[in-house]
Amino acid sequence: MGKRILVQRKGRGTSTFRAPSKRHIGEAKYPPLRAREGSYIRGYVKDILHDPGRGAPVADVRFNDGTQALLPACEGMRLDQEIVIGKSSPTEGDISPLSAIPEGTPIFNIEGEPGDGGKYIRSSGTYGTIITHTATGTLVQLPSGAMKNFSPPCRATIGIVAGAGRVEKPFVKAGKKYHLARSKAWKWPIVRGVAMNAVCHPHGGGQHQHEGAPTTVSRNAPPGAKVGLIAAKQTGRGRRTRTSKTL
Repeated sequence: MGKRILVQRKGRGTSTFRAPSKRHIGEAKYPPLRAREGSYIRGYVKDILHDPGRGAPVADVRFNDGTQALLPACEGMRLDQEIVIGKSSPTEGDISPLSAIPEGTPIFNIEGEPGDGGKYIRSSGTYGTIITHTATGTLVQLPSGAMKNFSPPCRATIGIVAGAGRVEKPFVKAGKKYHLARSKAWKWPIVRGVAMNAVCHPHGGGQHQHEGAPTTVSRNAPPGAKVGLIAAKQTGRGRRTRTSKTL
C-alpha cells in the first residue's frame, strides 16, 4: 500500500497542517460598535508589532473609552499617532463607515457586515478604492480588480496596508522559504505527483514524467483519486472557428 496523497493528509487535520495560532499575538479587528451615530472615539498608537504568520505589521491602539484593539497598520503609521473612529472627514489611519468616506479614497480592512471587525483587504501592500455611493450600498474596487458592494455602515481604514514590497524580495535560499511556510502552517516543499513513484501517487511511475491515465476526475471522487483536472468542463486545445473569407 502506498502512502496517503497530500489532499488526504490535509483532510486528517494533523499538526503539520494546523495553523500555529498560539504564536499569534491576537485577532486584528475593530473594537465593537459602541459609539452612537454622529459621535466618534479617539485613540493613539501605543506600539507597532510583528505578528508571526501575518504579512502586515499590527498596531496596538488604545482608545479613550478604555478599549484596546489590534489593527492592521497602515503605510506611514507612527507611534503616538491619533486614530479616530467615526470621524466625518477621515484622514490616513482613521476608521470610518463607508458612507462617510469620499469616492476615490484608498481603504483597507473593510467589514463584510457592520460590526464584524474587518474581513476584506488585509494583506500587506494592498488597498481598495471607493468607486461610488449608491442607494443600495457603496461600490468598492478590490485589489483583484473585482467590484463588490458593501453596506454603508461597514467600517474601513483610510490608507494602504503597511508592508508593501514584501513579495518583491527574493527568498535566495530554501531555509527562508522553510521558515515562512512553518509560520503559516504551509506544507512545503510540495513534490509534483509525476515525479513520485507509482505507489505514492496516481500520476507517478513510468520511464518518463507523465500522467499514466486521464487526469479528469469527478467532483465527487474520493480524496485518493481527486487529483489532476477536477470536474473539468473541457480539456485540450480550444477549437478555432473558421470564418469564410469575403472577396
